[in-house]
Amino acid sequence: MTSPQVTEAPEEGYERGLGTRQIQMIAIGGAIGVGLFLGAGANIAKAGPSLIVMYGLAGVIIFFIMRALGELLLYRPVSGSFAEYSREFLGPFFGYFTAWTYWLMWVVIAMAELTAAAIYIHYWFPAIPQWVTALVFLIMLFGANLISVKLFGEIEFWFSMVKVTAIIGMIVIGLGVLTFGFSAAGDTAAVSNLWQFDGFFPKGIGSSLMTLQGVMFAYLAVELVGVTAGESKNPEKTLPKAINTLPWRIALFYVGALTVILCVVKWTEFGPGVSPFVKAFAVIGIPAGAGIVNFVVLTAALSSCNSGMYSTGRMLRTLADNGEAPRVFRRLSASRTPALGIGISVAFMGIGVVLNYIVPEKAFGYVTSVATAAGIWTWLMILISHILYRRGVEAGRLRASSFPAPGGSVCSYIAIAFLLLVTCMIAYDPEARVCLYVMAGWVVALSVGWAVLKARNPQVTERREPQLEKAGKAG
Repeated sequence: MTSPQVTEAPEEGYERGLGTRQIQMIAIGGAIGVGLFLGAGANIAKAGPSLIVMYGLAGVIIFFIMRALGELLLYRPVSGSFAEYSREFLGPFFGYFTAWTYWLMWVVIAMAELTAAAIYIHYWFPAIPQWVTALVFLIMLFGANLISVKLFGEIEFWFSMVKVTAIIGMIVIGLGVLTFGFSAAGDTAAVSNLWQFDGFFPKGIGSSLMTLQGVMFAYLAVELVGVTAGESKNPEKTLPKAINTLPWRIALFYVGALTVILCVVKWTEFGPGVSPFVKAFAVIGIPAGAGIVNFVVLTAALSSCNSGMYSTGRMLRTLADNGEAPRVFRRLSASRTPALGIGISVAFMGIGVVLNYIVPEKAFGYVTSVATAAGIWTWLMILISHILYRRGVEAGRLRASSFPAPGGSVCSYIAIAFLLLVTCMIAYDPEARVCLYVMAGWVVALSVGWAVLKARNPQVTERREPQLEKAGKAG
């Protein structure tokens, strides 16, 4: 058995411009999104205070997934990340399918977030048409992604700073209200609000479990830190640190923030379309509270769209490198960014600008459910690849990673079972299950594409050794 060692990070042509500061904030930003700032309101109405447990439970599973990904990343850090691991351990078709599905997930998310960002701007400037705002944001973020990966990292850093500051501020103010009783909420704020109104599980455990699909959507993009591996200055140090801080980020930003909010404001006052943060600020009586939270949610939407442009360009290049997309997508610009791949992805995201005219209210929910289904597939591929990798290590065929997941494959099996449970919850929900029909169509489309690839170039569909890995000897 070889000793643990990190395979030297492959030179894929990218600029290694993401330092520890940016990687940490990209990891944090991936764990905080519109799913928390807006989506939690509807889930509180369905589950009451028990939603805190659902976020905590899902957070544990997300940590299992990220530690599995971390072990793979330190075995072979590549920008293609989980798509490359799917290709290596499950076969070419799974790598092809995972990369295209992850691309779809981000295009869909970006379309939804562009629409959301336009709505948030409409709050301050109602005279500006929503499609104009969406188009402006699309062009601005596209330009930033073309300039350099450093600029992408810097924008993501400051977007994440805004979100983190807002949540910490909410927690501190809420704790102050609970401790000292100041503000308009001082008389009614109490820890007992967590169980005083029909108990901790007011709608029953079944209703609480049904919120898991929305909870998992809130955690989408946490795996983005894996896509940054090919552009990290020091992946063997920055990636483990970013992944290991995930538990306290989830505990603070999700479990902590929701606990404080539900102590300050009783759960019966929340509903669909009501941001828990806006409601809490309004009850406490903070001047311009709604405007502050509107700005924070705007940054969350732009952050997500920014990340979408970043990841889709990298995924298209990975597909092109493996002959599964037009080879022209392999090219890098003078600033060493996959400009053409980003451009094509942005063109599809631009459909979101058009949809500002025609998308009905339920469309946003449908879009998020499609994104969740695509995200679940990505997470399953990470977990299955990890299990197969561990088998290879135990058999002495593969080099051991310097960042092994605790519990070995056991935690990956637990996470797989959990994700299958969430899929069953989605299938049970009449409104959410539409995403499974969409994914079925996506499977058919990609299978046809694979058959065409196989007919034109059989070598593309053959299992092969990773091209980007540098063959170093284990020490």
